[in-house]
Amino acid sequence: MTTQELLQKAKRAKTSLATASTAVKNAALLAMAGALEADTSPILAANAMDMEAAWGHISEVMLDRLALSEQRLAGMAQGIREVAALPDPVGQVLRRVERPNGLVIEKTAVPMGVIAIIYESRPNVTSDAAVLALKAGSACVLRCGKEAHRSAAAIVAALQKGLASSGLSPDLVQLVEDTSRQSANELMTASGLVDLLIPRGGAGLIRACVENATVNVIETGTGICHVYVDESADLDMALNIVENAKTSRPSVCNAEEVLLVHRSAAAELLPRLRRRLVEDRAAAGKVPVELRLDSTAAAIIPGTPAGPADFDTEFLDYILAVKVVDSVDEAIAHIAAHSTGHSDAILTRDSEAAKRFTALVDSAAVYVNASTRFTDGGEFGLGCEMGISTQKLHARGPMGLEELCTYKYVITGSGQIR
Repeated sequence: MTTQELLQKAKRAKTSLATASTAVKNAALLAMAGALEADTSPILAANAMDMEAAWGHISEVMLDRLALSEQRLAGMAQGIREVAALPDPVGQVLRRVERPNGLVIEKTAVPMGVIAIIYESRPNVTSDAAVLALKAGSACVLRCGKEAHRSAAAIVAALQKGLASSGLSPDLVQLVEDTSRQSANELMTASGLVDLLIPRGGAGLIRACVENATVNVIETGTGICHVYVDESADLDMALNIVENAKTSRPSVCNAEEVLLVHRSAAAELLPRLRRRLVEDRAAAGKVPVELRLDSTAAAIIPGTPAGPADFDTEFLDYILAVKVVDSVDEAIAHIAAHSTGHSDAILTRDSEAAKRFTALVDSAAVYVNASTRFTDGGEFGLGCEMGISTQKLHARGPMGLEELCTYKYVITGSGQIR
């Protein structure tokens, strides 16, 4: 089936969902979660084929993003159930004004309509995106990367079974069959068929959507995430946070890519950091972190000299760029010059430094004494997420149900004329 045909089916299906009750939508979500679990075997078989085809062509950390397991599928089903338990945003009155002439004006949340998502090699995005769109009252058209297409197709087949068993149209969730660049371009230019386009992937994909789309786009961000260790930081805590932010899952957008260290803390912190991230990990049979050091850091510990692009790169790997700075203001200036506006953190015991950092760092999520890895819809209490928006209009940060709605003004009168 062509991409245009899928879009037409989604557009026809969206009308029935716009008037569906919360109970109907929640019942459909629970049926979808059950169908996902019931189809564990065919989904894992499809994923095994994707993994075999991708082996040797993508990095080890990207293979981890592609891989599914019974545990991950159970987590996806649980994410669906959590979305079902959340309040329904559709129909919520965001603001109510009663005018002197008796008009009642209600700013009311309504569905987008058809939401298209272009994503790469993370099969879990398939279910996350579909159920969030559905709960928010919209049909969903998914276009994944070729590496994950078998997995995504098996997941969508399960979700469509759940929809059909609940009485809703399976056409509400569609997977684009064509994984070429042409299908992405069709979604970007499907004016009148796509109400909102959300790209989830690398910088190249997001830039292509922003530059070429004629439909509405929410820009999700690459994550050049910084952790700044201030001169007053608790260094034991700092080591724990830096290790978590870098190594717990380096292939995701909220992983730390750059470490900034105050000069007065560097002499003690950096040797301990190297021991923790390089020597101890190697001794434990884990992948050591490659430290790419500016000249000041390189004078303290051995490592790879940082190149000119290393502070502007989303590595998505066991690589960490390290720079020594003289002040919190220098750290803020560095982040302003190099951050992608995703997630940045300060580790400090100085409340004034924390206050200055949070006021001046212009990112979607700014942390004080916590890992950047918390920038996530589930961790923020949104259920799963559609992505992390790094733009400033309409949606910013993890996008949950409220961000997937637009609004209209509903005005009720009793014969007023102007």
